[in-house]
Amino acid sequence: TVQTKVVIPNHHGEKLVGILHDTGSKELVIVCHGIKSMKERIPMISLATAIENIGMSAFRFDFAGNGESEGSFRYGNYRREAEDLRAVVQHFNGTDHVITTIIGHSKGGNVVLLYAAKYHDVHRVVNISGRFDLEKGIEGRLGKNFLERIESTGFIDVYGKSGKFQYRVTKESLMDRLFTDVRAALILENCRILTVHGSMDQIVPVKDALKFDKNIANHELRIIEGADHEYTLHQKELVQVVLDFIRDQNQCNDGMKHSPSHVRGRL
Repeated sequence: TVQTKVVIPNHHGEKLVGILHDTGSKELVIVCHGIKSMKERIPMISLATAIENIGMSAFRFDFAGNGESEGSFRYGNYRREAEDLRAVVQHFNGTDHVITTIIGHSKGGNVVLLYAAKYHDVHRVVNISGRFDLEKGIEGRLGKNFLERIESTGFIDVYGKSGKFQYRVTKESLMDRLFTDVRAALILENCRILTVHGSMDQIVPVKDALKFDKNIANHELRIIEGADHEYTLHQKELVQVVLDFIRDQNQCNDGMKHSPSHVRGRL
């Protein structure tokens, strides 16, 4: 296996930087990170390495404004990141790869669902700890009365626990998040979806996974007992669930031919 840095321009002319785990296989899985994250974080490395180990190629990359990629970080930005993913898919289609699966962690889980609903060209999608209700979870980052405060000042600056500045949230970017309708992206024809969630996730509650399961046809749900948002102590379990889904080549085809089904499981 060769790991190669690949630079792909997005549709805004920004360079997206990623690592291709090239096994020689033209079957390729793309792995997408979450908010203020990057391709070097878990579980992106764990997943890409595991996919590589079963003989398939994998690509993990930084969205614009994150990691090594060009551009400015933007809060919200779900649909724009789906277009970054579009640029990546088109690049590898042009190198005769077959994108078998797209995987997203946290915010990336929402991005891959938005992508699949718009473009219909990838038929297996893995949503790891994505948020169903995008109007929730904002207060934890922006503080109380965030709507009144951003209306007054036009922006809110977010600081880490150490008091260090992290990023600025503009009114435009906050509205982008609030008006991104995940439910509208869940009509996914000819596609098989896996949602994985940790039972002890303190960032995105596990009830969001149950809502995905209720609202998506051809869907499987796997809840990993004791796992937190990044699966810090449960990488092995996460990887195994995802690999089982990827390796079952008939799963997507069966989902296309038969009536919708919901398969639940707890690990």
